[in-house]
Amino acid sequence: MKYLNLMIRILFVELHQIIQLNSIKSYNKTYLIRKFLMSDEATLSQHLSELRKRLTWSAIVLIIVSIVCFIFHQEILSMLMGPASGFPGMPNEKPVYTDLTEFLGIAMKVSLMVGFFISMPFVIWHIVMFVSPGLNKSEKKYLYIFLPISMIVFAAGASFGYYILFPPAVQFLISFGTDIATPMIRIGNYVNLMISLLFWMGVVFEIPIALFFLARIGVVTPKFLSKNRRWAIVLAFILGALITPTLDPINQALVAIPIIVLFEFGILLSKIGSKLKKKNI
Repeated sequence: MKYLNLMIRILFVELHQIIQLNSIKSYNKTYLIRKFLMSDEATLSQHLSELRKRLTWSAIVLIIVSIVCFIFHQEILSMLMGPASGFPGMPNEKPVYTDLTEFLGIAMKVSLMVGFFISMPFVIWHIVMFVSPGLNKSEKKYLYIFLPISMIVFAAGASFGYYILFPPAVQFLISFGTDIATPMIRIGNYVNLMISLLFWMGVVFEIPIALFFLARIGVVTPKFLSKNRRWAIVLAFILGALITPTLDPINQALVAIPIIVLFEFGILLSKIGSKLKKKNI
């Protein structure tokens, strides 16, 4: 009987210790979880605060630059009208507007677009500073190299559209129906067409960089791109028909041929990207 009582006491003592130990462990787990969640909340709050500050500064710079561009909107619009100068259809070499608010709206739109383009390096710098802490050394290297290159390439595409593509397109559109109708160029229609063309030509010139990154992450391969080259040629002429404001094959070819050349250059870059992917593997 004594042994039985002793065993029961020992059992109760062991159970009591186990309960206390589990309570301590449970408390520690709860404490650690709460601490982790509070730390995550603090980190998220800091990130959101930093993002808000960078977005605010970017918006302030964009507004200031756009206001400055609006002050010089006449010079900017005169530059945009350059490809159409010397052609018939503009009384006193000036476009027309048929709505009281049309010119003001176009001036504000152009000022905002040019202001956005000028302030883009500042905005991209803030984006890079925000995301760079979460990137490794290799990713930072690609980011610092290809972001400036992509901006230069976009500007090159827009310049190609302004100096090479748009003048013959304007000449064709103005002279196409002069035997039947008198052309009167509305500034709103002209500027919208110009901005659309410059933007899409800038995007098209980004094809090689896009193909490099797609090959770098394994989405496409050089073999796949080479195998589907003929479809790329067909797509280039379709894009040429969509981007150019005219339907004549000459202007379509002016867009399609650079796209094909850029695609071939993109295949070469994709080979480099594919090799880099294999090295990392």
